[in-house]
Amino acid sequence: MEQFIVSARKYRPSSFETLLGQQTIARTLKNSIQRGQLAHAYLFCGPRGVGKTSAARIFARTINCSNPGPDLEPCGECESCRSFAENRSYSIHELDAASNNSVEDIRALTEKVRIPPQVGKYSVYIIDEVHMLSQAAFNAFLKTLEEPPAHAIFILATTEKHKILPTILSRCQTYDFNRISIEDMVTNMKSIAAGEGIEISEDAMHVIARKADGAMRDALTLFDQTVAFCGRKVTYEQVISNLNVLDYEYYFRMTDSFLAGDYTSAMLLLDEILSKGFNAQGFVAGLSSHFRDLIISGNKAARTLVELSPSAVAKYEEYCKKCTPAFLFEALKITNACDAAYRQSGNPRLLIEFALMRICALSGAFASSSAAKAPAIQPVAAQQQVVAPASAPAPAAAPEKKAGISGLSIKAVMQQAAMQTPAPKQEQAPKEDVPLEAGSLATAWEALAKSESSRPSLSAALAKAVTRIEEDSNIVFEVGNQAQKEWIEHNCLHRLENFLRVRLSNGNIRLRVAVPEVTESTAAALHMPSDKVDYLNRNSEEFRHLRDDFKLETS
Repeated sequence: MEQFIVSARKYRPSSFETLLGQQTIARTLKNSIQRGQLAHAYLFCGPRGVGKTSAARIFARTINCSNPGPDLEPCGECESCRSFAENRSYSIHELDAASNNSVEDIRALTEKVRIPPQVGKYSVYIIDEVHMLSQAAFNAFLKTLEEPPAHAIFILATTEKHKILPTILSRCQTYDFNRISIEDMVTNMKSIAAGEGIEISEDAMHVIARKADGAMRDALTLFDQTVAFCGRKVTYEQVISNLNVLDYEYYFRMTDSFLAGDYTSAMLLLDEILSKGFNAQGFVAGLSSHFRDLIISGNKAARTLVELSPSAVAKYEEYCKKCTPAFLFEALKITNACDAAYRQSGNPRLLIEFALMRICALSGAFASSSAAKAPAIQPVAAQQQVVAPASAPAPAAAPEKKAGISGLSIKAVMQQAAMQTPAPKQEQAPKEDVPLEAGSLATAWEALAKSESSRPSLSAALAKAVTRIEEDSNIVFEVGNQAQKEWIEHNCLHRLENFLRVRLSNGNIRLRVAVPEVTESTAAALHMPSDKVDYLNRNSEEFRHLRDDFKLETS
């Protein structure tokens, strides 16, 4: 049986042209060779698996090659190139600083540096994981690194640049390697699969590339693992099963539940995901990325930032039309907050379920009209004491209603009521403006309150509101509390303005919501027990006698 060589070693870059994702660095190194401007020390830093050591080897081979090509690529035929390929080169030395990190190791290295190369012009010393050197070893290395012999060149490689001493950094030319893009990794895997006779779908390669997180070596390791599991024909379903990756179809199903306001199906889907062994926090992070991709897919100029397969991109473009940007931004805000609070939570699952319910509650306020075609849950009518919504199919002749979720505040009750019926069609105000009068405003305001009868809480708030006319056709009306004011301004102020403009024949009407200030005269309307006690203490002599007789504590 032929000995198997892993793809990361078999297809390791051997020239600057095959160095993936580092075109700027490759061009800089080639130009320095061509102009004879070689530094005595280089520092290659960046994430794992992006080609730092491979670039160091290519650079070392090129400067020692006797007959480089016109594009400054190693010829592969001279003695220096052959000795390096056969692992017998005495001009290119590789040292692992993780296992050779003592002062004695560095002293042995400095003694070796004095020996000139037997083949080629330069002795190149590649020190990998250089941040692992001890403080004493770094200090012993400083003088040699600053003034090495003319034939010696040092190439230091590290994944943790911040651990390198500033005195070392100042003596090196620093090159920061980038993460390899998903597109480059997929292209490389395509060529490798073609060379190995392996049939693999593009969706499967995108899953592998995303799992690798910018490291080509990791991607090729996962590629070999997948081929070992699937054989010569690799499918998308086999890849997500083997690599334990959550399929993005789950996120689309979850989005359908959000748009329908169906928190029950969302929680059941979460239970299905967790029962299959997927990490709960990983699901929340994936859901945040899902909302991010939906937001970007709605912008043609930014779609290149969505690093997905063409079929997945098409589906994201389809779904982003069903969601309004406001809904996606609020949903992303909720999932990010959930992800941040996950580790400190005493009940992580409840935290995630509550986040899903909050996103479902957004559907009535932010989902677009196209999302209304999704199956909805019809809530019970909003009452003073809120009860859980009951699932019931809407009648065929009735208009489709958006789903809601019960809450614990007046604001939530008003929002639930607003979700039940779509807003009426807006009319256009007349061109000629009729001056505002108190009598006509009172009549129009009564009609406005009746027009909102499908929203009982809003209708009651309008009926009780105190209105007044200010200059420049401004109408100010007062509501009971700050929560009502914020809800009306956010959800229906524009609709109320248009109604009054049409009814009063004045297109310049501006509507403003206000909350009355609490003063001595309005203290009796307060409902908090402490406020009532304070009021009675100030205004009722009988209450004060009663307090003194029974020695009551009223503070």
